[in-house]
Amino acid sequence: MRLALYIFLAISHGFPAFVSGDDWPNWRGPRFNGVSREKIPVDLPDSLPVLWTADVGTGFSSFSVVGNRVLTMGNRDEKDTVWCLDAETGNVLWKHTYDCPLDPLYYEGGPGGTPTVHDGAVYTLSKKGHAFCLDLNTGKVLWSRNLVEDHDLKLPEWSFACSALIEGERVLLNAGRKGIALDRNTGKTLWLTDPDTSGYATFVPYLNQTNNRNQHLLFSAKSLLSIDSRNGKINWEYPWKSSRDVNAADPLIVGNDIVVSSAAGTKRLRPSDDGSPPVDIWHQRDLKWYFNPGVLIDDHIYSIHGTTHRPTELTCTHAETGETIWAEEGYGSGGLIAADRNIILFDLGKLTIFKATAEGFQPVVEQSILEGKCWTSPVVANGRIFCRNAAGNIAAVRVSVN
Repeated sequence: MRLALYIFLAISHGFPAFVSGDDWPNWRGPRFNGVSREKIPVDLPDSLPVLWTADVGTGFSSFSVVGNRVLTMGNRDEKDTVWCLDAETGNVLWKHTYDCPLDPLYYEGGPGGTPTVHDGAVYTLSKKGHAFCLDLNTGKVLWSRNLVEDHDLKLPEWSFACSALIEGERVLLNAGRKGIALDRNTGKTLWLTDPDTSGYATFVPYLNQTNNRNQHLLFSAKSLLSIDSRNGKINWEYPWKSSRDVNAADPLIVGNDIVVSSAAGTKRLRPSDDGSPPVDIWHQRDLKWYFNPGVLIDDHIYSIHGTTHRPTELTCTHAETGETIWAEEGYGSGGLIAADRNIILFDLGKLTIFKATAEGFQPVVEQSILEGKCWTSPVVANGRIFCRNAAGNIAAVRVSVN
């Protein structure tokens, strides 16, 4: 009876019935590349239904979604809160609040990292170095650390903004110039090689397919690093200087190569087999990822090009050559992800779904959802898209999957 009712409701709302979904347990999704396995229906209504809205406080944290739980972070009255909401209704399942400055330096402030869900636990890092491991079901604190106090870490100009990456028994964080690893069960520091200023990006797992060697990439304040996560040893280092050390967009893996980008431009790099630093394949000075990285579909990269103080464009770039295939003006500094062969963009308060094709910009949905500054990447999970603005207004939008 319940299944029959669901099918009736899905059809009556103009959607195919929900068949299978895909969790989004961490920043950049289950494969760390901004791409979901969900499929967007071919025929969507002109206006997607907004299931619910909520206010979680100021910040730029994105979302992690596991089953019926959606997690994000925000700041009110100089206190951060980790929120766990019901994905279907927006009801608060639990929240964890602690003291942390808003720190609005040239922008609204608030947390920039996204909760990471792994094996029934939630891992978070505040902009001032408060690290938590919380129980996914209850929000109970399993362990906590103040990394700045414990290790005298130097904060970057806009403080920490990374999300946690879980690798085996380790929690990897972009804190310290070459990162830090904590024991995921106890929070104990396993390694820290340099307490100097960090960048803002999140660790990215990387498998060199030539020598079958697992590494982890860290876009630090002044370089791209390949790190052995077992002990913090640096495999290689590629210098990368950006204005005010804003290395914030995660590297993108393209086959065996690495695309790295900031306000200084974009390069495709090819690591060597012997562990020496990578070499340039191409350099595109007119492609700049300021906060959010692009996504790769087939042999094209879709991304927002520009910075907060210069005009920005939505671009399609040929991954093999770095050539700009097409560009659409009129965008801000929002973020995008992909679901199957569709790109989901949230920028300037507008949700846009467009086809991933080199034939030009082909929007399927363009719908105003929220107002105000919107720099945070959206998330798609289990038939829903989640969006937020800087003020902490969030919206859940229904988009059934095939």
